Amino acid sequence: MDHEGPLREDGAVIARVFPRRTKATPTDDYAFVGEPPLFLPEGITEIRVSVVFSWDLPEAERLSRAWERVAPVKIGGPATGMRGEAFEPGMYVKPGYVITSRGCPNDCFFCSVPQREGRAVREYEVRDGSNLLADNLLACSEKHIREVLQMLKRQKYGRPMLTGGLEAARLKPWHVDELRSLRPKQMFFAYDTPDDLEPLLSAAKLFREAGYLSRNIQFCYVLVGYSGDSFEAAEKRLAAVKNIGITPMAMLYRDAGGKTTQPWRRFQRAWARPAAIFAKERDFSYMGRQIDGRKA
Repeated sequence: MDHEGPLREDGAVIARVFPRRTKATPTDDYAFVGEPPLFLPEGITEIRVSVVFSWDLPEAERLSRAWERVAPVKIGGPATGMRGEAFEPGMYVKPGYVITSRGCPNDCFFCSVPQREGRAVREYEVRDGSNLLADNLLACSEKHIREVLQMLKRQKYGRPMLTGGLEAARLKPWHVDELRSLRPKQMFFAYDTPDDLEPLLSAAKLFREAGYLSRNIQFCYVLVGYSGDSFEAAEKRLAAVKNIGITPMAMLYRDAGGKTTQPWRRFQRAWARPAAIFAKERDFSYMGRQIDGRKA
């Protein structure tokens, strides 16, 4: 019998289960969010519960028990500390999303990639996709980077996006030339620690000199809400990114349990909508101070 959905080499039919739906969650007939539905495709022989966020692990355990009546269950994914293997298109992210490498040589305090994937970058066969999720593309070899960018140029899914992020400190003029030729819809940088600002300024300068700096293309995740952070300090970092012509996007820090506070969630939302961030009438301080006669 033929099956529509991921198959292992031995012919086993795998259903994937996810604790929550995101933009990247697969939508084929063998991908499920939550408990087993009333009707299932025939022939499922293995269940894989995929967990991205550590705070979803209790729900993953619950789902594992719920799906045991269908077929044997395995729990895996980044939240479990499982090392990622070669990328399988459409398996754990929907078609169009692609991972071409894993690992990162950096050691950021909030990131589990070096511990999970290692600090040595592993380059894989370049598969097709338009939304790149590699851990650190610019830490890869020049040959691999060029191959990835060439792949992105020929995609049918629309203008490419580099949402996995580009490390500003590794950006070189030839990267900028290639990215300008690629014309991506969006590319993302990160401002997580104080020493990220200078490389970000240098990156903005390279794009500006190439005539390719646009707040509609270059975005920057700005980490906020970690231990010792304050609204004023976070706002200063976000404003610094905005002032160099890159759109800041607040990324709220979560601990292993996924806990946040309502004030920080409100703050993050205020810095997550580009139209509002750049609208003159919305250019205010989050904490309610008077800015040019306007109250936040």
